[in-house]
Amino acid sequence: MLKKKIFNIRLEILDIEVPVFGSSFGGVEGKTIIYDLTKILKGKNCEGKFRIKKETDSLVGVMESFMIYPHFIRKMIGKGVSIVEDSFVVKCQDSFLRIKPFLITRKKVHRSVRKALREKAKELITRTFSKATRQKAFQEVLSSHLQKILAKKLKKIYPLSVCEIRMMKVEK
Repeated sequence: MLKKKIFNIRLEILDIEVPVFGSSFGGVEGKTIIYDLTKILKGKNCEGKFRIKKETDSLVGVMESFMIYPHFIRKMIGKGVSIVEDSFVVKCQDSFLRIKPFLITRKKVHRSVRKALREKAKELITRTFSKATRQKAFQEVLSSHLQKILAKKLKKIYPLSVCEIRMMKVEK
């Protein structure tokens, strides 16, 4: 009969350790951890998926995706606003990332304004992430640094009430 043990795994970007239940050191490797990031990100309801990898006698959780929960997004949408969403793949220095930005304008706007916001957001995100590694890209999104820069640049086109990265994941 196999005895199960608890292994402590360090999550790469967050620098915290989480316990994982497994039968052996090698048996835990390759598994996926879904970690709730709500408390870390001050109330922004979201989760991160981490893939466990072995690194020199220790296990490390490498971030694979970040997602804001749909109920949190529905809560942010009010009446008389326009929603701007997009989905595209960006090439980082070490991987490809699928990014889904989510913007809410303060009032209803024309399709041309929504298109201009979408194109400008894609251009800024692509330019920012083309110089960064996968780990640096996830850190920028988790610290809301990218969202602040995006909101500042996009408000010149039209004022936004919400500027978020709804989802970001590593493409195979």
